[in-house]
Amino acid sequence: MRTPRRPRFVVELALVALSYWVYSLIRNAVPNRESLAIQRAWDLLDFEKSLHIDIEHTINHAVNSVTWLIVCMNYYYATLHFIITIGVLVWLFHWHPGRYRAVRTVLFLTTGLALFGYFFYALAPPRLLPGGDFIDTVLVHHTWGSLASGDMKSVSNQYAAMPSMHIGWSTWCALAIWKFARPMWVRVLGLIYPLFTLVVIMATGNHFLLDAVGGWITLAAGFGIQCLVNGHSAYKFPRYPPDDPRSREKHDEPPGGQREPAGASSTSP
Repeated sequence: MRTPRRPRFVVELALVALSYWVYSLIRNAVPNRESLAIQRAWDLLDFEKSLHIDIEHTINHAVNSVTWLIVCMNYYYATLHFIITIGVLVWLFHWHPGRYRAVRTVLFLTTGLALFGYFFYALAPPRLLPGGDFIDTVLVHHTWGSLASGDMKSVSNQYAAMPSMHIGWSTWCALAIWKFARPMWVRVLGLIYPLFTLVVIMATGNHFLLDAVGGWITLAAGFGIQCLVNGHSAYKFPRYPPDDPRSREKHDEPPGGQREPAGASSTSP
C-alpha cells in the first residue's frame, strides 16, 4: 500500500465501474424520510440565515432569469460531474501512474464516506422545500439533467443533498490539476472548476451552501484516511513507479543511479 505500482487498466476500469454502481445502489436505497429531510432543510436554512450566508435563493432566482445560462447550468450539473472526474482519472492513470492509486483512493474514500451522510442525515434540496420559493430549473426549463427531477425521480434518492459530491469530486479534480498539471492556465481553470460548480449547484436549486461545506469536510476526511493507509499524502508519491521506464528518463540517470562526471570517458581506463 505504501509502494507505488503501475496500475492495470482493466482492473482500474472494473474497480471504478463497480464502485460507482455500489455507490448508486446504496445511495438510492437509503430509506425515504421525506418529513425529516424537509424539516432538516428548514433547520439548515435557518442556521444559514443566522450566519447571513443564505445566498441560495438569490442565486437561484437571478440565474433562472437568464434562460440560456440556466439551461447550460442544468446540463453542466448533469454531465461535467462525471466527464471531468473520469477525465482526471484517465489523465492521472496515463501521465502520473505512480500517484494514481493513492489519489484515486482519496476519491473512493470520499465517496464512501458520503454514503454515511446520506443515510444518517437525510436532507431535502432547496428545490423540494415547500414554501421556500426555490425554482426546480430542470422542470421549469424542460431540460434533462437531474436524476432527482422529472421522470427520473422515482429511481433516485431525492433527499441525499448532504454532503454535496458535486463539490467533493470537483475539488478533488481541482487539487490534482493544481498539483500535477504544468501549464498555468490549466491549473487556474482547475481551481475555477469547483467554484463555478458551487454556483451551479445553488443556481439549479440542488444544494445549500452548507452542503458544499459538507462536501469539503468529507474530502478532507478522505485525504486523512488515505494518509493513514499509504503512510503519507497522495501528492508525495513519485510521478512514475520504479518499474516504469519513464522514471529513469525523467531523472536522466544511468541504471546504477550514479551520474557520470562531466568529461569522463565512457570506457574504463
